[in-house]
Amino acid sequence: MSQLQSSWEMHQQNVAYLPDTEMETMAASTSLPDLASDFDRNVPRICGVCGDRATGFHFNAMTCEGCKGFFRRSMKRKAMFTCPFNGDCKITKDNRRHCQACRLKRCVDIGMMKEFILTDEEVQRKREMILKRKEEEALKESLKPKLSEEQQKVIDILLEAHRKTYDPTYADFTRFRPPVRSNPSNRGAARSSSILTQDLSSEDSTDLFGSDAFSTFPESVEPKMFSNLVLSEENDESSTVNIDFSHLSMLPHLADLVSYSIQKVIGFAKMIPGFRDLAAEDQIALLKSSAIEVIMLRSNQSFTLEDMTWTCGSNDFKYRISDVTQAGHSMDLLEPLVKFQIGLKKLNLHEEEHVLLMAICILSPDRPGVQDTSLVESLQDRLSEILQTYIRCRHPPPGSRLLYAKMIQKLADLRSLNEEHSKQYRCISLQPEHSMQLTPLVLEVFGNEIS
Repeated sequence: MSQLQSSWEMHQQNVAYLPDTEMETMAASTSLPDLASDFDRNVPRICGVCGDRATGFHFNAMTCEGCKGFFRRSMKRKAMFTCPFNGDCKITKDNRRHCQACRLKRCVDIGMMKEFILTDEEVQRKREMILKRKEEEALKESLKPKLSEEQQKVIDILLEAHRKTYDPTYADFTRFRPPVRSNPSNRGAARSSSILTQDLSSEDSTDLFGSDAFSTFPESVEPKMFSNLVLSEENDESSTVNIDFSHLSMLPHLADLVSYSIQKVIGFAKMIPGFRDLAAEDQIALLKSSAIEVIMLRSNQSFTLEDMTWTCGSNDFKYRISDVTQAGHSMDLLEPLVKFQIGLKKLNLHEEEHVLLMAICILSPDRPGVQDTSLVESLQDRLSEILQTYIRCRHPPPGSRLLYAKMIQKLADLRSLNEEHSKQYRCISLQPEHSMQLTPLVLEVFGNEIS
């Protein structure tokens, strides 16, 4: 038997043997979507003919590349094979070349169909279609906007600037005057020289105001839990909350929070590429007019849609609308502010987009007091171009649809919020007993109405 088998194998190799090497790989397989969709991708795919690793559905059956090619060649040549044995050879990966008759019979048994084999003309058309599609994809990829190395570097700088100036643990909040609902003792707010000017001349952004930045804060006391008073949406009087200016218990704490945030905005601005190239007067003008807007942008990181609060760590630093009213602000500011925060949160901005938006907000050439508007405008245009390119390259649809326009609209919303904040701030600062609760930096940036 062994001699007969050896003789038959030599005959097959010299006369009838067709190599398993795939010669027409692009046109040889036809997949059935209904079968493929039902196939569990986690289960190893096995060739139904020989048990080798299968590469997919070919001619209506799951097979390896070798059996796929064997069946196609056999059908196209109308080959007639005869089994030299009993006609029931077990086909395996190792012996599949020994008996072509049983191999072909196995192909048919598992459902392979010659009707799925392409003609030479169909093969050529398919090759041309594949080549054309690849060329179109290559052209599309070449036309797709890409971030340049310089643009990516700007983004990396802004990301680093934000991470250096925004602490997501909010650990420094314990250094503020505590958020208690009792009358804090008044303290002086005057400082001889311009803090903002001193800061802009400082090279060390980590020591923005010196070691005495919080030295005038009273010794820490045990903070009480915030009140659960939350303004009801059903309250008809919610839009006209009466502010009791005689007892603004949250003003000292929130004044320290805003002062701290201004410091961080300054530190961030100093790291914006090109900002330090501006004249000191223009740097100050930009910061004074944009500070509250950037603070509102930054605060979106701690804003939660679930309960419409700014959650900065522990419950002691969980700020509700009612807490901010206790610092002297009315719903004329707070209602549009909350709507702004909700809208901004729902944009699902990437961190890269967030930091670019803050930088664009600061570098606005139409701010009051800016002298070199052309230079500021060129810096802003550069950032705007980077933002648009980033959105096209990195922000997948549908979130990217009209995203840039929506972000620019948020800057317009911030202008309105800034204007309303200024009005309400003036009402607070006009009263000496409340103005004295503010920090020197807040008084300088937002203005001191007390002569």
